[in-house]
Amino acid sequence: MPVVAFANPKGGAGKTTSALLLTTELAVKGAAVTVIDADPERWISQWGKLPGKPENVTIISDVTEDTVIDAIEAAERDSQFVIVDLEGTASLMVSNAIGMADLVIIPIQGSSMDARGGAKTLRLLRNQEKMTRRKIAYSVVLTRTSAAVTSRALRDVANQLRDGGVELFSTPIVDRAAYRDLFAFGGTLEGLNPAQVSNVDKAIQNAREFTGEVISKLKAAGAARKVA
Repeated sequence: MPVVAFANPKGGAGKTTSALLLTTELAVKGAAVTVIDADPERWISQWGKLPGKPENVTIISDVTEDTVIDAIEAAERDSQFVIVDLEGTASLMVSNAIGMADLVIIPIQGSSMDARGGAKTLRLLRNQEKMTRRKIAYSVVLTRTSAAVTSRALRDVANQLRDGGVELFSTPIVDRAAYRDLFAFGGTLEGLNPAQVSNVDKAIQNAREFTGEVISKLKAAGAARKVA
């Protein structure tokens, strides 16, 4: 089953939020999802203890650099999708998980610091490609973007990535209050009360479009491997 790893050595890039949005949207569609929560803060594990976690979502948090590969392999046998939320460092655990992934998603905010963290992830990915002797699909997703205005810094980062031939999601993760409320109250976007949370419908649309792109990229990566 597909393994999707979220990685960026710079903390605060929107990695965990992106991973949770993908997890919940896949679960809402009926897919069995296992999350490997390898972030030391264990935000997704904390979300899982709140009311409303879908029954088809399993969270595994007791992983180390020595056990992450076995955990991913076991999750692949039991779930339709495996989501790995990695720690914000360039560690052996991150490298091992990248080497197991069918798709690596690199969340980046519109800043040069995030871009440098993304560049480190790409170097790790290239090294894993050499070690495993296979291509590893990846894509950068821009996070915490404004729904109304695209900042100059964000445009510059996006242009630099495209000019460098870096694969980029066409759907950014917009900064929405609904995403923060998931971590505060649990459940899914679809379970939030529109009377209490602003723009829930737009948050759901954004998350669904992002999830749709992930599925498309996984299908393309699978087709590419078959051709190879």
